[in-house]
Amino acid sequence: MPAHTLDDTDWNILDRLQGDARMSNVKLAQGVHLSPSPCLMRVRELEAGGYISRYVTLLNPLKVGLTVSVFIQVTLEKQVEKQLDGFESAIQKRPEVMECYLMTGDADYLLRVVVPDIQALERFIVDHLTKIPGIANIRSSFALKQVKYQTALPLPMPAPRRK
Repeated sequence: MPAHTLDDTDWNILDRLQGDARMSNVKLAQGVHLSPSPCLMRVRELEAGGYISRYVTLLNPLKVGLTVSVFIQVTLEKQVEKQLDGFESAIQKRPEVMECYLMTGDADYLLRVVVPDIQALERFIVDHLTKIPGIANIRSSFALKQVKYQTALPLPMPAPRRK
């Protein structure tokens, strides 16, 4: 389903599911003014078209003992395909790395890492990160407070429904 074929109902479905992926199809259908069968068909088409990539449960990191959130800038010795691929492959295997971005600017990569304590961060950096070939520099910044955290994407607002 190409992006240009999405109508207001599709956008509304995506927006509502971002807010509550456990919403029943009946409740979703009511919210978007469809009957359940056509609503479910649209959700399946959005899944098949890749608009919905997966459904997840978001946990509270503090409640599960992950109290340290760190942003790590990594600079490689060279930005060559082999080093980029090697770094990315190694990072994919690390569960404490929540996000990893190839960047422009001073650092080549920006990581968001979540660990239970400073000792776990030290083990991650010393035992894993520094062992990845081709790393020239590592800079860490601790998050003191999470001011905003959002998983829902800012979607175009559907046009108001006409009565």
